[in-house]
Amino acid sequence: MKVFNSSQIHDLDAAAIRDEQISSLELMERAAIACAEFLLTHIGRFDRRIVVFAGPGGNGGDGLAIARLLSKAGFSDISVFLFNTRNQLSDDCRENSEKLQQECPQVTFSEITQQFETPKLDEDTLVIDALFGIGLKKPLNGGFASLVKLINSSPAEVVSIDIPSGLLCEDNSFNTPSTIVNADHTLTLHAPKLSLLLDDTLPYVGEMHLLPIGISPKTEEKIESAFHLTTAEDIRGMWKKRPVYGHKGTFGHALLVAGSYGMAGAAILSTQACLRSGVGKVTVHTPELNNNILQTAVPEAVLSLDKHPKVFTSPVRTDAFDAIAIGPGIGTGKETALAFIEQVSHVAVPMVIDADAINILGDHKGWMTQIPQNVVFTPHPGEMQKLGICRHDSFSMLLEAVNLCRRHQFYIIFKGHHSAVCTPEGKVFFNTTGNSGMGTAGSGDVLTGIVTALLAQHYSMLDACRMGVYLHGLAGDIAAEKLGEHSVTAHDIIAALPQAFRKLTL
Repeated sequence: MKVFNSSQIHDLDAAAIRDEQISSLELMERAAIACAEFLLTHIGRFDRRIVVFAGPGGNGGDGLAIARLLSKAGFSDISVFLFNTRNQLSDDCRENSEKLQQECPQVTFSEITQQFETPKLDEDTLVIDALFGIGLKKPLNGGFASLVKLINSSPAEVVSIDIPSGLLCEDNSFNTPSTIVNADHTLTLHAPKLSLLLDDTLPYVGEMHLLPIGISPKTEEKIESAFHLTTAEDIRGMWKKRPVYGHKGTFGHALLVAGSYGMAGAAILSTQACLRSGVGKVTVHTPELNNNILQTAVPEAVLSLDKHPKVFTSPVRTDAFDAIAIGPGIGTGKETALAFIEQVSHVAVPMVIDADAINILGDHKGWMTQIPQNVVFTPHPGEMQKLGICRHDSFSMLLEAVNLCRRHQFYIIFKGHHSAVCTPEGKVFFNTTGNSGMGTAGSGDVLTGIVTALLAQHYSMLDACRMGVYLHGLAGDIAAEKLGEHSVTAHDIIAALPQAFRKLTL
C-alpha cells in the first residue's frame, strides 16, 4: 500500500476525477460518507452533542458534508462553525455550506468572518476537526492557533478528518506543537499520510483509521511514491514454503557476535529469536565468561569463545556461515571497536549491524566506507542520530536514513512504532504490526535474531527486513493480547514467534 505526500494526494484526486469522470464535489461526498459511517458506529447514541469546526478549503467542505449526513441520520444537536475570515471559501466548501443550510435547517450554523464566540466543549461533546487538511504549508497562528489551543484544553473527544489540523503532511521539524490539534481519532482518507506514521507526530494522531473512498487501484498505480505500508498480504507473497525433505543445512547457518561480561542476555535473546525463526544452525561468538549461561539458556546453539574472557576482541572467519549479525551487548571499548571493524570489513555474506556495533560506528564515522554494501542496520532514534548527521525529529532522521542507504547501498530498519525499512533505491516500507508493549529491553535483540535467521535462509535483503519487522511486531501483538501491553518482555515476544509464523502460513 502506497503512502503519499501532499502533492501526490492532489495528483491522485485529480486522476480519480479524470478517470472516473466525477466532480471534485462527488469525490468529497464519498469521503464524507466514509467518515459519517465511521462516526455513526463510533458515537453510538443520537443525543450526543456534536461541534464541527470547518475551515475554508477542502477539509472544511468534508466537515460540512459530514455534518449534513449526521443530521439526516438522526443526530439532533449539531453546531457548525465555518471559518471564512478572508472571504475565500473554496467552491466545494461553499457548495457544501449551502447544501447544509438548505437541507438541514435544524443544524446550528455560524459562518465566522470576524469575532468568534467560544462554544462550550465539555466531556460529552464530540468535536469534529475539519479546519485544515493536507494543504497546510506552515504552522497555524493568530485566531486559528487560539482555536486549536481551546480544543486541546477541553475535555471533549476530538475526531480529525484526514489529518489533525495544524499538522503538516510531511516535515514538522519547525512546526509549533501547541498549535496542532491533539486528536483522539484521525479518519484518514484513502491512504495514510507520512506524518501520521512518524513517532514524534503520532501523539497528535490518536488512533488512526484508514477509510477507503472508492479510488480504484488502477488510478493509484499511476502515482509513484517512495513510501509504502507493509501488509499481511505483502508478507505472504514473500513467504517461502519450507521444503518437506529439508535438513539443517537447507535452512542456513547463522553467526551471532553478541554479548560481553554482564550482557549475556543480549546474546541469549538474539540467539533464541534466531532459532525460533527457522534457521538450521546458530553459532554464537561470545566472551569465555558467558559460556556457562549460554550453554544453559540456549543449549541448541554452538559456542565460539573469544580469547578475551569478558569482551569481543577476536574476529571470526565467516566462510562457513550464510549470514552474520554483530552488535547486541558487545560493548564499545577500544579493543572491541577495533575487532568490530576488522570483522565487518571482511564479511562477504549478508550481515546485520545492531546496537553497540552501531554506536561504535557513530564514534568512528570514518569507518563507514569500510562497511560492505547490502548490509542491514537496525538503529532506534538515538542510534540513528549517532549513525547519521541529522536533527532530532523523526522526519529528519528518516531522510538521513534514506540518504545513508542511497550513498552506501545499505538497508536500514529505522525502529519505531511504525518501523521503517529503508532501501538503497530510496524506498521506505513502514511496518503495520507492533504495540507499545514492545518498548522493552531486549526487543531489538529479538529483531536482530529474526532478520539474521531469514537472511541465513536466503531471503533477499529487502524481504528479510520487511518480513523480520512484520513478524517481530506480530509476535509482540500476540504477546500483548495474552499478557497486556504493560507486561510484555522480550522473552514473551520470542515465545509468541511460533504463533506469528503460523498466522502467516494459514
